[in-house]
Amino acid sequence: TPADVGLAFVETSFSSSDGISLESWFIPCEGSDKLVIANHPMSFSRYGFPSHLEPWKSLYASSGNDIEVNFIPDYKILHDAGYNVLTYDLRNFGHSGAANGGVNSGGLFEARDVIGSLVHARTQKDLSGMRVGLFSRCLGCNATLFAMEQQPEQFRDVRCMVALQPLSTRVAVERMQELAGAPAEAINDLEQQMRLNTSFALDDHTPVHAAKSVMVPTLMGQVHDDLMTRPSDVQSSSTMFPCRTRNCSGSTARTFAGMVISTSKRSRNRCSAGLMSICNRLGRSIKQLVDLVGELHKNEVQSESRT
Repeated sequence: TPADVGLAFVETSFSSSDGISLESWFIPCEGSDKLVIANHPMSFSRYGFPSHLEPWKSLYASSGNDIEVNFIPDYKILHDAGYNVLTYDLRNFGHSGAANGGVNSGGLFEARDVIGSLVHARTQKDLSGMRVGLFSRCLGCNATLFAMEQQPEQFRDVRCMVALQPLSTRVAVERMQELAGAPAEAINDLEQQMRLNTSFALDDHTPVHAAKSVMVPTLMGQVHDDLMTRPSDVQSSSTMFPCRTRNCSGSTARTFAGMVISTSKRSRNRCSAGLMSICNRLGRSIKQLVDLVGELHKNEVQSESRT
């Protein structure tokens, strides 16, 4: 929990837009009116992911992702930089409620959780009126993009977003097949089974088309040599953004190395590439990532006022 790094926090819950109970931590920063809402990746929780332990280690070891991903040091960086933090478990993960038959929708259903977090931030007494930024990773990033497409009015007062590793399911499945040595045509059988079980096709889970709905200044990051995707996938989302965007990439094969931006010695030793290298280039702290996007927002406002 955040207490492990000396952070005071409140265990709380709120509802998604379709009524699913979502468990969360609120980490207050005294005197601050800035709030970052964190949306986590698939299979993760608000804590992160224990991929250094079984049985989770075996799930991702073939792609080199057998390292612990701990988000709590990131929350401390944000807190110490003057940000309140709201982080929660998406539906079907962590302590949050089960929904949609346990089906992971690649962000389509999870978008309702993102919307619920924004409604919570506007209506909760301690949070109402705060300036909101989003820190959305992988599935959490997909969900944010789909939410912007589904209910753009919910983002009218969001100041900025850090968007890490949005992912198209088809690309991820293709890469996993390649790693496993499976024939390329096997994806057709897999997709058929997926449609029978969930009614979704692989391409229903791509966030690329939803990216055209992004209307907030955004910093996008991606692990360039990620074994679980391709740089062209995240670039496709980036090129759809109608607003100003800044892209960064790091060089590593580990997807999970791009999920954390803490600067501890241990993290630097284990995850010396990925978004750590982005962090090094931009100032070695998530504060500067968020502040950079905030600066983009300020420039946008100044530009609008001149016109």
